[in-house]
Amino acid sequence: MKKNISTVRNPWFLGTGTKSKIALAFAACILLLLLLPGCRRGDSGRRGDVVSVLVFIPGMVAGSPTYEMMVEGALEFARENGGMEIRVYEAGFNQARWEEQLLSMVAGGQYDLVLSSNPALPEIAASVGRVFPSQKFVITDAYYPGNPQIMTYMFNQFEQALFLGYLAGLVTTSDMPHANSARRIGFIAAHEFPMLTRQMIPGFLKGAHLVDPEIELDFRVIGNWFDAGKASELALGMINAGVDVFTSIAGGATQGLVHAIRETGAYAVFFNTNEYGQAPGLVMGSGMVKQRELTKEILANFLEGNIQFGVSRTVGVQEGYIDFIFDDPGFREHVPAYIQERLAAFMDDLRAGRIEFDVPPL
Repeated sequence: MKKNISTVRNPWFLGTGTKSKIALAFAACILLLLLLPGCRRGDSGRRGDVVSVLVFIPGMVAGSPTYEMMVEGALEFARENGGMEIRVYEAGFNQARWEEQLLSMVAGGQYDLVLSSNPALPEIAASVGRVFPSQKFVITDAYYPGNPQIMTYMFNQFEQALFLGYLAGLVTTSDMPHANSARRIGFIAAHEFPMLTRQMIPGFLKGAHLVDPEIELDFRVIGNWFDAGKASELALGMINAGVDVFTSIAGGATQGLVHAIRETGAYAVFFNTNEYGQAPGLVMGSGMVKQRELTKEILANFLEGNIQFGVSRTVGVQEGYIDFIFDDPGFREHVPAYIQERLAAFMDDLRAGRIEFDVPPL
């Protein structure tokens, strides 16, 4: 079986006005009527021996660990398995254009599956799916049950926030050189969105409160995913207000936070990927989501016809898709031994289900 792997970066953009949307939908409907019967998809979503997958990136791959892991996982799976074509499309940071770009990419009817990752994508996919009722979508880092064209996988970010908040609580209450007496931790985000406000922020604060219920949280919003200068300005203001441990969900803008903690000596913990090298001795911990492994599992299940469209599955610590990175020198050599031991015990309890908590609904 042939394998064809290609990466496309914004080959075209369409207008965002109502007329362009109507024209595109009309053209798509005509195209559907003209498709040969042999090219139409059945309920399985597969066209034939060669399976074509569009990896739709709502942003840019470089600088986004979750997108990097998804692309790496898809390309690895294609190399390891015959009969699969992978095309990667980077949609850029303008969310207002994502729907039209996705419509454009699937208009030819050539993709058996669209694979993506972003909490905003299910609603966009559902809208596109109304124009193309045979198109199938699998979206990670999202929750959207009930649509027969879409399956979503939600990483249990409340759990990851919980253990990162617990670590932040241990650091802010410690006698480490840059910890102060204010017992205040910080969270900087690019934008507010349901998973952030309903699960990640509450989980982070709850984890810290398991160390000391008097710990306060300072939360600030940048307004975009790329303004490192604004992130640095916010972080410096928060440090002046007593914050000594940070986390962030801010994409490329996170570099501004890294710059601020390097300048001042504050600490940070990070979601999703290994960030110890960003500021050795100041990054106290990194969580990890196994997006690469999940991507390969999704593609294997699709080849076998085992995707449950219409279902949303949550995966977390107990399922093995979220964990903490203990085996990095940045953690082993810079975090006090007693904090390492307490965090390791906490993670053991979390894996065993001995820590009671309720995940807030989205």
